[in-house]
Amino acid sequence: MFEDIKKNKIKSWVIVLAFLVVISLIIYYICMALDLGPISIFIAMIFSILTTWGSYYYSDKIVLSLNKARPATREENLKLVNILDSLVVSSGLPCTPKLYIVEDAQPNAFATGRNPENSVICVTTGLLDKLEYYELEGVIAHEMAHIKNYDIRLSAIVSVMVGFVVMLADWFTRIAFWGGFRDRDNEKSGNGILMLIGLVFLILSPIFGKLMQLAISRKREFLADATAVEFTRNPDGLISALVKISGDPNELNVANKSTENMYIVNPFRDKKNKKSTSLWSTHPSTEDRIEALKNLK
Repeated sequence: MFEDIKKNKIKSWVIVLAFLVVISLIIYYICMALDLGPISIFIAMIFSILTTWGSYYYSDKIVLSLNKARPATREENLKLVNILDSLVVSSGLPCTPKLYIVEDAQPNAFATGRNPENSVICVTTGLLDKLEYYELEGVIAHEMAHIKNYDIRLSAIVSVMVGFVVMLADWFTRIAFWGGFRDRDNEKSGNGILMLIGLVFLILSPIFGKLMQLAISRKREFLADATAVEFTRNPDGLISALVKISGDPNELNVANKSTENMYIVNPFRDKKNKKSTSLWSTHPSTEDRIEALKNLK
């Protein structure tokens, strides 16, 4: 486990540096297309450093905002709080993660934050309503395993950075194709460059985003499942929870492609991939996870 944690920390910094380079290049080309001259490189570096810094330190707040999450309270969510408190002891985490709730009928959950000291576990109201005590315990233990293994840092950084790159590429493409700079003297050449670069990023940004998400190996889900069983000593609870979550027909309205990898089960109900794991899957299939959990008994 300690080796896995070390690898996750290294992988996080590699992704941060890669994001810094990509954003720098995008902004640099935009500035050059706008004919800003030598100052372009300085604008690109300042912008990329600020966005990278913000993505790292505020990724958890951004993710919670995207998912419209609100803080849980002991008065309203006593069962959830009690489960968390008992698992903190069995997991050996140095501090208790914050709890958040998303108002949605689909049962699901995720963890986020840059480290265990700044960690958050977020569950949907559907999860609280539809899962029994030991099923809920298995899900919370799974998310705490992600926290202890530093999967949350990698996941949050990837989600925010991927979303930002796609958003920036989309904005840039709209400017290019709608002729946002027609009043410039070099209209013809400038718009031609913008259109070409915009088209390239329009094509490549979704692929880049998907590859960034796949930097979080599907093996992390298997490891989190196994670690959760170490915390609870009850694989049946997590197995039953996975069956209920994956079998629920409701769509998770707040989910998007940049955050789908964070959830315990993919929030998009794609039935054709439900029983198999493809190269582009963000999660292993539920059947594979259940089989692995049964082998732990």
